Amino acid sequence: MDLIGIDQTHAPTAVNVIIVVVTILVIAQGAHWLVEAAARIAKRLGISELVIGLTVVALGTSAPEFAVTLTAAFKHQGDISVGNIVGSNIFNLGFIMGGCATFRAIPTSMILFKRDGPFLVGSSFLLLALIGWDLRLGRIDGMILLVLLGAYLVLLFKQRKVDSQMQLEPEEEPSRLVRLPSLPRDSLVLISGLVLVTLGSRVLVDAATAVARSFGVSEWVIGVTIIAAGTSAPEFATTLVGVVKRRFDISAGNLIGSDIFNLLGVLGLAGTLQPVAVDPMARYSILALALMVVVVMVFMRTGWRISRLEGAGLLFIALARWIFDFSTRR
Repeated sequence: MDLIGIDQTHAPTAVNVIIVVVTILVIAQGAHWLVEAAARIAKRLGISELVIGLTVVALGTSAPEFAVTLTAAFKHQGDISVGNIVGSNIFNLGFIMGGCATFRAIPTSMILFKRDGPFLVGSSFLLLALIGWDLRLGRIDGMILLVLLGAYLVLLFKQRKVDSQMQLEPEEEPSRLVRLPSLPRDSLVLISGLVLVTLGSRVLVDAATAVARSFGVSEWVIGVTIIAAGTSAPEFATTLVGVVKRRFDISAGNLIGSDIFNLLGVLGLAGTLQPVAVDPMARYSILALALMVVVVMVFMRTGWRISRLEGAGLLFIALARWIFDFSTRR
């Protein structure tokens, strides 16, 4: 790969480490532009913050995972392709949701728990069944995931008015007087962000793979940890800002929606276009993800919020998962 004028396969490890760090920053910036522009465009359509978080923002913050997963799939690097998604979802729920909840308790809603939660739980266990069976993500598997994503989007579209009626946004009135950037400008920002994310992802996959091999770490471990953390940077930034500004619908909706898009949309498309095989460790990582999703749903229901103590629990689970991954890195 010489997109940046460097043959990353034969480059020194230190150079590849620097490339990984730089490309993660590039991807994060590109995703930030993409999310901001997409959210402003959606606001013009009068869509509620919860739906924006579950769809537009979630899809935007999933752009790095989308680009990295597809890039790795077409290079027949199934461990990075699937591991990136599994690891990103664990990172989203453990480090990001848990970390932000530790900073400030995150309120949840009944509609998020009863409508979107079951899709996330079902998707996680379905992925465990599909990949755990033969350690492959095939075309039929991908098509099944895409069909479920379509059903989820139809459900969101049908219930969009219910979301808007349930959501109280008293602080939004003054902001409507603020003049938003023009649609052409937002479109240009969105396209620019997409370009940065796509190109950065191509470089990141090769650099991270080279680093993993130099340290004797398997591609599955590097995909489920380092690359997953890097591609989750947009979710982290979006969720943290949402919590600080008390836009909890965007924060929680972004993470739940992003995980659903990752499982059904990203892996669905990747499996349909380019079937891949994965490491046997995938079974344990996907099982850990499915169980973590169940724990998150329980926490969401207790008091209709994720408390600071529960956030610390999610952080501990995610950290324990990383320790296990690196302890069996070969």
